[in-house]
Amino acid sequence: MKRRSSSGGGRTADEPLPETIAPQLATLARRPPASGDWLYEIKFDGYRLMCRVEQGTAKLITRGGHDWTEKMCTLATAIDGLPVENAWLDGEVVVLTESGVPDFNALQNAFDRRSTAQLTFFAFDIPFLNGRDLREVPLSQRRELLGELIAQTSSERIRFSESFTEDPQSLLASACRMRLEGIIGKRADAPYRSGRSTDWIKLKCLQRQEFVVGGYTRLAGAKRGMRSLMLGVHERDGSLRFAGTVKAELKPRPLADLEKKAAKLLRDNPPFYNPPPREKDRDFLWLQPELVVEASFLEWTPAGEVRHPVFQGMREDKPATAVTEETVVDVDEPESLPQAKGTTRVSPGRAGTLVIAGVKVSNAERVIDDVTRMKKIDLVRYYDEIAEFALPYLKDRPVSLVRAPEGIHGELFFQKHEERSNIPGITRLPVELHPRHPPLLVVDRHEALIGLAQMNVVELHSWNAVQPDLEHPDRFILDLDPDPDLSWQMMVDAATLSKVLLDEIGLKSFIKTSGGKGFHIVVPLTRRQQWDEVKDFSHAVARYMARLMPERFSAVLGPKNRVKKIFIDYLRNSKGASTVAVFSARARSGMGVSMPIAWDELTDIGRADQWTIKTAAPRMHSLGADPWDGFHRTRQGITVAMRRAVGLR
Repeated sequence: MKRRSSSGGGRTADEPLPETIAPQLATLARRPPASGDWLYEIKFDGYRLMCRVEQGTAKLITRGGHDWTEKMCTLATAIDGLPVENAWLDGEVVVLTESGVPDFNALQNAFDRRSTAQLTFFAFDIPFLNGRDLREVPLSQRRELLGELIAQTSSERIRFSESFTEDPQSLLASACRMRLEGIIGKRADAPYRSGRSTDWIKLKCLQRQEFVVGGYTRLAGAKRGMRSLMLGVHERDGSLRFAGTVKAELKPRPLADLEKKAAKLLRDNPPFYNPPPREKDRDFLWLQPELVVEASFLEWTPAGEVRHPVFQGMREDKPATAVTEETVVDVDEPESLPQAKGTTRVSPGRAGTLVIAGVKVSNAERVIDDVTRMKKIDLVRYYDEIAEFALPYLKDRPVSLVRAPEGIHGELFFQKHEERSNIPGITRLPVELHPRHPPLLVVDRHEALIGLAQMNVVELHSWNAVQPDLEHPDRFILDLDPDPDLSWQMMVDAATLSKVLLDEIGLKSFIKTSGGKGFHIVVPLTRRQQWDEVKDFSHAVARYMARLMPERFSAVLGPKNRVKKIFIDYLRNSKGASTVAVFSARARSGMGVSMPIAWDELTDIGRADQWTIKTAAPRMHSLGADPWDGFHRTRQGITVAMRRAVGLR
């Protein structure tokens, strides 16, 4: 029987071991913080590794969630021997030179040759130990427990990542002299938060990051060879930006392996939205953007490309979709910090059930989109991550629900009331607010959003009124619904014209993508008019726009009336009608999201489903301000002059 290591503080004892824990990630910082209690560690030049240990068996998981236990059998055996009943360890796996310095190329060669016996795992955190979830425990206490645990093993394959409290500038200078990548700073009193936050920062000797390979060059006319790799990074909207080229400095065997992988990813057109110009003596071969490399470089140019890049190696441990230009922040300047806070909310339920925000999530791995292979857990995590942005726009507003119990390609169910279900955290409005109907539902709490996703709700549609006054709408919506044959530029032009016309009338408007085919233009109102008045006015606005520009707009329902035009749908402005809510996912292939945008972003939008449940939350976290800033402060009503302007008496 293994001796059980002390587990210190944390939550109650004998909690089940989580099936998964996503790693905490560091934010690139411009300089060390001037205040606070920080610990500093070496930034290891290796692969990030999460180790799950249960009953003497270790599972080694990469940052991307891949099980690499079989690739590192010797290391797994060493971790098997740790004196614990169960645990999660976080660290970095490296290959050390004779002088004890991590060598990234040697690490790659070890995996290429399937010779991983000499790998060393440097453990730097322990989110879970012996039945106790330690993620809410301060880092300094977690590291004390981790140090005690590592001290009990005699294996040279497992080491404790020592921390330092000296001047970080001196530490960084020493790291650079030793040709290390840099140092990592961590707040000593911070909990463990999955995802990226400024509780952990990285200070680098050279700029260095991952890039997606979108193509490569070779000598014109040559049948083989790979001269330079064309690098890219994803923008906030998920598109791929060309970021320069780097010479593929690989030994013959790894280079041949890379060419074989590239041959399977060839495509006819560039994956970049801004591909580089052709060169006379070079052939360009475009690739599906799936391969990831790491490169160091001097700086970013104003054009968004890297200057003097140097190839460092392939990164099979990181997904291409997660590669973006690393944002550099000043930790001491709050306005420069990214908004992502990470999460500690995910915990396991019994029998493999996850618990997110207090809600048990069953069948988490069930595929809900057969095209993208997105799963139920992807939808649940999306609503978990977007809740802080979505809830202010859902507050007090009745909702209707679109459920997809068999996935989005199965039968969909539209639901206005709770019926026989019991939705955690949902608000049920008093029956007298909507007589002769079951209670209406309102999503006011984070728990309710997760509860709905657990019940296979994909879409949320919201009323144009808020409780307790459901007799007076507080907005109207114009849905720009295009002929499918229209170009996207026509949609953008139409939305721009709509804003101009509304401005002329005297109404401030806000815009969001539908997540499907078009745009929704939302006009907030003070609650003075009745439903019929608002619907009549919105209909008049639609007719007014169609009269002014009959070649662009139609205000008459029916496919034959919108041939090569955009139908301005005003019919969502009746009592009881609803429109897909801001930040709602859509039950369509690709799982698009109805995303609020600022008017000055309009020309940058490429399609109505530009953001998906995978990319919407990162966009919002990366923005410095709400794209609908001022929406809740807008005070405007329908005046007599406005009615006259659109042809109403």
